[in-house]
Amino acid sequence: MITPGQIHLDALRAVMAGGVLELPAGWEAPMRASCDALAARLAAGDTMYGVNTGFGKLASTRISDPDLVQLQLNLIRSHAAGVGEPLPEPVVRLVLALKALSLARGASAAQPSTVEALLALLNGNVLPVIPARGSVGASGDLAPLAHLSLVLIGEGQAMELGATVPGAVALKRLGLKPLPLGPKEGLALLNGTQVSAALALAGHFAAEDLWRTALVSGALSTEGARGSDTPFDPRIHALRGQEGQIHSAAILRALMAGSAIRDSHRDNDPRVQDPYSLRCQPQVMGACLDTLEHVAKILAREANAVTDNPLVTEDGDVLSGGNFHAEPVAFAADHLALVLAEIGALAERRIALLVDPVLSGLPAFLVKEGGLNSGFMIAQVTAAALVAENRALATPRSVDSLPTSANQEDHVSMATGAGLRLAQMARNLTDILAIELLCGAQAVEFHRPLRSSPVLERAHVLVRGVAEPWERDRQMAPDIAAVSRLIRKGSFADLCPAL
Repeated sequence: MITPGQIHLDALRAVMAGGVLELPAGWEAPMRASCDALAARLAAGDTMYGVNTGFGKLASTRISDPDLVQLQLNLIRSHAAGVGEPLPEPVVRLVLALKALSLARGASAAQPSTVEALLALLNGNVLPVIPARGSVGASGDLAPLAHLSLVLIGEGQAMELGATVPGAVALKRLGLKPLPLGPKEGLALLNGTQVSAALALAGHFAAEDLWRTALVSGALSTEGARGSDTPFDPRIHALRGQEGQIHSAAILRALMAGSAIRDSHRDNDPRVQDPYSLRCQPQVMGACLDTLEHVAKILAREANAVTDNPLVTEDGDVLSGGNFHAEPVAFAADHLALVLAEIGALAERRIALLVDPVLSGLPAFLVKEGGLNSGFMIAQVTAAALVAENRALATPRSVDSLPTSANQEDHVSMATGAGLRLAQMARNLTDILAIELLCGAQAVEFHRPLRSSPVLERAHVLVRGVAEPWERDRQMAPDIAAVSRLIRKGSFADLCPAL
């Protein structure tokens, strides 16, 4: 049971993966109270934005009482102007959960039946088809949330068991009827940051897993290059005091603990100091961890927030504000983009080190009979291409406001675009780390019969379970794809010690 306003990110991760969302007994009371407060204000003849007025630049246009339901229907239909490929189903699950939890806080004058319908779609895994593009992350994620809302009124489209069905059919299969809208219902559904927040959350969950994977791949590369674990000594990091750095160094020490490869050159290191891509892993990965933890706090707040407009307070006031402005989410997504880009940049430098015989002391491009065989030469080029793409994608979106609605909405967050690009960045980073793991597995084999640490040997076994050692040239792409699949399953992230 999840109390609205008190959900944790681990619960949202479970919902995204297919878990159900249930609310505790009595959750409907605040919603009914806000509906009653709004009804009282309407009966008193008050003018309230989006309830008995037009929207955006049309806010000064008063709407007559007989047209209030039609106003809400028109809002949903007219705002369903999204384009592009549909949002991934796990993201749509998050959107449904976040919208239900927000409305259930009881500040939106939405009916309990609306939340019940949202939960029925989520828990029945009947997911509205939501075009990915069309929101600037202010006034809420209007276009994508309108496409979600179409299904609730028996229109639009939904995905069920991999097939697209009309919204009315989707409702019928769940035993639901089209939702009769209350006087603020359409606006409550469309206003809000739930799509931007869902995209950022999905990006955050991916970044967390890839951060752990990159510590494993980085430690394996360090072993393959006969790098030193001295830079991970806790005394170094205590003197700086950066928590993420201290934590990252501890994980790297644990990953390399018990390595015979490391012990073989502990007293006669071939280098006085390793290159930064090996030596400075705690500093870079630690900064990434600190950023991930900061982003987690921001997104946890947003997941529990009420972000539509106007809002009904506990004492019955109806207040117009701007909680729909997704600037916190935009900043969070921009920070996640930096994390994804930097993890990949560091990993690519380790790949380049391993394939360079001058730096690594290993055969050129990690293959015997070089010249006849090119080995990992072009795999490194692929990694470099992906790093370059992620650098371009990491350009901040939150600084790129573009006024809308005839300048009524004159500063917007671009949070939706900021979140959308995270999925591509995560895919790119997954492939970069797959290439590094292949290189690392190849590199440690040149040191046999010496073994790496128990944890890193398990990582080696995972790689070799899907990709044979590189004895002579063959197609590289299938190996990269196979290891990438393991990364997406969390196989390497699960090896990362939880300290």
